Amino acid sequence: MIRCVFVLDLFNGSAVHAVRGEREKYRPIQETSKIVVTCDPLAILDLLRPKEVYVADLNRIMGTGDNLDLIGEIARKAETMADVGISSTGELDLLTSAVTPVLGTETGSFDLIEEASLKREVVVSIDLFEGAVLARDPALRVSTLDLIRRLNPLPVKEIILLTLDRVGTSAGLDEIFLRKAADLSAHPLLLGGGVKDASDLERLEDLGIAGALVATAVHSGKIPLEKIR
Repeated sequence: MIRCVFVLDLFNGSAVHAVRGEREKYRPIQETSKIVVTCDPLAILDLLRPKEVYVADLNRIMGTGDNLDLIGEIARKAETMADVGISSTGELDLLTSAVTPVLGTETGSFDLIEEASLKREVVVSIDLFEGAVLARDPALRVSTLDLIRRLNPLPVKEIILLTLDRVGTSAGLDEIFLRKAADLSAHPLLLGGGVKDASDLERLEDLGIAGALVATAVHSGKIPLEKIR
């Protein structure tokens, strides 16, 4: 069965609803959720009981503080990977050994991914907006498929294809692209953004994608809770 990784976007200690990467517009999750009445991340985990969690520390990614202590508490409740905007190997130690660091192309570099993957288990997030890789490092500003090819020899745990322009939109799948990516990658691929319901999860499995990051479709009731458990 395809892996369903529940997403917690953290801002000032609260879980927020992410839409299209427009971070200034994110609102507390209970304003849009049909299944939770709180934005307390730990209370949400106690209610939903997901097996795996992907956490984005929006404060740290945006340079306005951090939620690192909270991420440590989250990791005691579920298997956790976290993007905290790591831009150097020294920052890997911001996360305890219980948390798998997610190295995003938006904040990291190819050299960082290469070095970090030799130090500890890491996940790479290819951050995409309208099909283009978001990156400061010119070595990462290549086509997505070229970047997957360049990552193939590295000992990374898995790769997230984070389609930021589809996050929170339930826009569905770009099946042709996902099939090409899955055929090319030596690593398991997880899709973040656009998954609208349980039928999309079945399609992803057919396409060779190992898992999906899900939030909006869980909060809307379109993906049943047993999928994330």
